[in-house]
Amino acid sequence: MGYRVYYSQRSYPPSPNLYSMAYNNFQDFLGRLEREGELVRIAEPVSPYLEITEIADRMMKRPGGGKALLFDHPTSSEFPVAINTMGSRKRMSMALGVGDYEEIADELSELLKPDVPQGLAAKLKMLPKLGRLASAPPKTVSEGACQEVVHTGDAVNLGRLPILHCWPDDGGPFITLPLVFTYDPHSGKRNVGMYRMQVYDRNTAGMHWQLHKVGAEHHRRSAEANRRIEVAVALGADPAVTFSAIAPLPPGIDEMLFAGFLRHKPVPLVKCKTVDVHVPADAEFVLEGYVDPHETKPEGPFGDHTGFYTPIEPYPVFHVTCITHRRSPVYPATIVGRPPMEDGWMGKAIERIFLPLVKLMVPEIVDMNLPVQACFHNLCFVSIKKRYPGHAYKVMNAIWGLGQLMFTKMIFVLDADANVQDIDECLWRVTNNIDPERDMLITRGPIDVLDHASREVGYGSKIGFDCTRKLAAEGYNRTWPADIQMTEAVKQRVDAMWHKLGL
Repeated sequence: MGYRVYYSQRSYPPSPNLYSMAYNNFQDFLGRLEREGELVRIAEPVSPYLEITEIADRMMKRPGGGKALLFDHPTSSEFPVAINTMGSRKRMSMALGVGDYEEIADELSELLKPDVPQGLAAKLKMLPKLGRLASAPPKTVSEGACQEVVHTGDAVNLGRLPILHCWPDDGGPFITLPLVFTYDPHSGKRNVGMYRMQVYDRNTAGMHWQLHKVGAEHHRRSAEANRRIEVAVALGADPAVTFSAIAPLPPGIDEMLFAGFLRHKPVPLVKCKTVDVHVPADAEFVLEGYVDPHETKPEGPFGDHTGFYTPIEPYPVFHVTCITHRRSPVYPATIVGRPPMEDGWMGKAIERIFLPLVKLMVPEIVDMNLPVQACFHNLCFVSIKKRYPGHAYKVMNAIWGLGQLMFTKMIFVLDADANVQDIDECLWRVTNNIDPERDMLITRGPIDVLDHASREVGYGSKIGFDCTRKLAAEGYNRTWPADIQMTEAVKQRVDAMWHKLGL
């Protein structure tokens, strides 16, 4: 009878994983959201064509990100739709199995400490860390819930899924939370990325492998070898697995290894039915198929995370040979558009969790803020421990050389005592501390291909500003003024009398 009856008649029992890192599956996570009042069920039939987007957009723009939504009866599909499941700091932290995702950053900081343990006590203290790493690699299993139902041949039909047509001028419905699994044709290394997919018909979809992404590199190497690339797309998994697909991992680090680290438990993987690709065994849906490296098709427009439509461009075509799913699956989705949206909370988690890696490469960095309002890659506030003339410029160039931070269009470098998480303070310091001609650096390089303002697709200019206190060697021959601050003694006296003042 399908999912609807089974799901709507049950209530979630307490999960044995409630206080552990790993969820059994995506629905286990939804169950926790519901128990903790973070999920709202919508019984009213709602259309995946624009209506779900409008409802979700209004919810996402509420203070704090609103609630997660579960549409029990989307029109035109038997499968429920879950959206905004990671759309707040609390839910993003819950998704990663922690009280707050800063805990993961602290754990990474400990793991990345370069000190060699001295003595037996220090070595014993290292054992739990080594155990965490030892338990992280994925494991292959013989069967999984993601293959409880199998559709091949004429039974393959993407139209059965409640795939969202998000915005009025979109080129069609788009799969927005896909985990795309491919292997490097040369090395055999796995990549898991999140690339939007425009549905063309019952068994083909666009594969938005952007120029700078690993999936695009696998595509190029397949073209060089003149052979198809096998692809599998998982929809819905332990949210730590989904998060790993968008994580800016260092080259060579397997996303499923990182997911195992996050969830304190290996990710179980099962081999697909029609392609030699392994996917999360407990996924809600899996789309199996291939991409011919010499075939492209117009893709777009698409209302993107910049808040603008990206134009029609040619992209590879994904041919679906098999669809498998759980007996009673939930379709996971998100929408992107003018911030703030759900992806803003996901991006902020990335910023905080991966800051220790950035500081490992650029140790003078104190803190970093990629504001949601600027779509992350458009602006960066960074504070540093300034030690010498030109230090701010050194940091700018270092940031532009670090992975996806190369897309940052504007960098503002501030002193260590600046709170870069406070936008008001940043604007105060930035506008007061710079002489534009002296303190500005303009350069050129790779730009996000979604940037509509750049001179060419994927190539344009960037700017950095030295907002630090200036040194004599930097052309400043006066005394830099001190910040206005009240004395601590006066603050304490006023604190003591405050309750008497009637204020």
